[in-house]
Amino acid sequence: MTIQRLHSNSRMSQAVIHNGIVYLAGQIGAPGEDVTTQTKAVLDSIDALLAEAGTDRSRLLQATIWLADMSDFAAMNAVWEPWIGGNNPPARATGEVKLATPDYKVEIIVTAALA
Repeated sequence: MTIQRLHSNSRMSQAVIHNGIVYLAGQIGAPGEDVTTQTKAVLDSIDALLAEAGTDRSRLLQATIWLADMSDFAAMNAVWEPWIGGNNPPARATGEVKLATPDYKVEIIVTAALA
């Protein structure tokens, strides 16, 4: 079976496709923006990478959401919930972690089935 890598560098790939599944790297928004703006940017990046891989958010299997501060949980969900639409929600976990820099508020990692 082949493995296809999208937007790779020496450290990582933004997406890896194998055996009918696409695995996305953690997506982040513009540093310094609020969690709402960063979440919107992250979800736009996810949509673009999934489309490039040949699938979309309706085929999400799993999502892991990292927040720099759990007090941003409601604001992140206010963007996430309309985006996911409620019809095909993935298995999901959300936790608080120290992200790469204090300017990042949210990072989202997803796995999806190919269409």
